[in-house]
Amino acid sequence: GDSVQLNATGGTSYTWTPAGSLTNPNIANPIAFPNTTTTYVVTVTDGLGCVDTDTVTITVVPLPTVTISNDTTICDGACVQLNATGGTSYSWSPTTGLSNPNIANPIACPTANTTYVVTVSNAANCTATDSVTITLNPLPTITASNDTTICDGACAQLNATGGTSYSWSPITGLSNPNIANPTTCPTVTITYIVTGTDANSCTNTDTVIVTVNPLPSTNAGNDTTICIGDSVQLNATGGTSYTWTPA
Repeated sequence: GDSVQLNATGGTSYTWTPAGSLTNPNIANPIAFPNTTTTYVVTVTDGLGCVDTDTVTITVVPLPTVTISNDTTICDGACVQLNATGGTSYSWSPTTGLSNPNIANPIACPTANTTYVVTVSNAANCTATDSVTITLNPLPTITASNDTTICDGACAQLNATGGTSYSWSPITGLSNPNIANPTTCPTVTITYIVTGTDANSCTNTDTVIVTVNPLPSTNAGNDTTICIGDSVQLNATGGTSYTWTPA
């Protein structure tokens, strides 16, 4: 694919053979563009009509055959390993998001859809290029229930939206950690993290805090005995409001 300028001296006229890959076979310094290794013979004639010849060999080195990773899709925030083969040195561009742009297999962590082009050189410094496109899928927007407060011994229903599947952790107190809306009956205040996955297998998280309030220490007083027709004052402590039954 490259070309080179030939040059001969010593005469007044010149003839180069083979002529097929030369810009002009009848000048001292034609441009040669062979696609295979070629030996050119130049016949030189001087002003006295004397003739001599010389040769020059142009060695044509094949370009490297580049093999590169397939185009791929990743989730926003994720990374992927690129890979190219076929040469002795490599240069990737753009360098944005690459762990090392000068190795065969850099790690790419792009923040937008990016087409990376690799230039591969072989031992003869011949180069070839190829490209790979990394497409980003956005993360799902996972929304969990509002933080809530329950009394010790009670339960609350959690809820998450935005994904196609869900995983809650820790699983303590949960009716089912792998559904969108499990019931929880924790015995202590706990923070649940829900991981939601969308149709592209991308994940995101949200949290909900369930605060457990202790039950009041209620005391209604000692049991007592009275005569029919008498009355007695009851007394309860431990709360802020009271309801007695039967009324």
